[in-house]
Amino acid sequence: MRKAELERNTKETQIKLSLALDGKGESNLKADLPFFVHMIDQLSKHGGFDIDLDAKGDLEVDAHHTVEDVGISLGEAFNNALGDKKGIFRFGSAYAPLDEALSRVVVDFSGRPGLSWNVNFTKESINDFDLSLLKEFFHGFVNKALATVHIDNLKGENAHHQAETIFKAFALALKTACMVDPSKGDVLPSTKGLL
Repeated sequence: MRKAELERNTKETQIKLSLALDGKGESNLKADLPFFVHMIDQLSKHGGFDIDLDAKGDLEVDAHHTVEDVGISLGEAFNNALGDKKGIFRFGSAYAPLDEALSRVVVDFSGRPGLSWNVNFTKESINDFDLSLLKEFFHGFVNKALATVHIDNLKGENAHHQAETIFKAFALALKTACMVDPSKGDVLPSTKGLL
């Protein structure tokens, strides 16, 4: 199994994380941010990734550092678990609906970090969780995963539904991008010969 374990300790956060790309979608998530944990659980379940996460942060300041550093840690874990990236599909795209909401996410493990974010939540927060922090999570992820990620919320009236469709589509796109393509053998999916 392709796995990664890491710890990230700063003056603002302490994070322990383990990731198995070829898992069963099982998660053990500890963070004092229930809505955010619910989103990471979507990522684990729908991507088929096993994720163990213990995240502590300076929530007395706000949730920014914790959310961003979880993104950084997950991005680094994906990059480490993918190794040399030989034989992977590299690209993945998915749509995910939830009632009236619909999102599209496209992923490319290109070696070039970049985020295109086209999301307008219908309200600013859910149970005191600032939804603008989700963009910071994805910024942290792409920077360490060395991936290009396009996120478009195409429609939605309920902010919870909007966020959940984003994470479900992200999970499905990641799942495809991380898959090993049997037809490629150990070939790197790049005309440059480098990712």
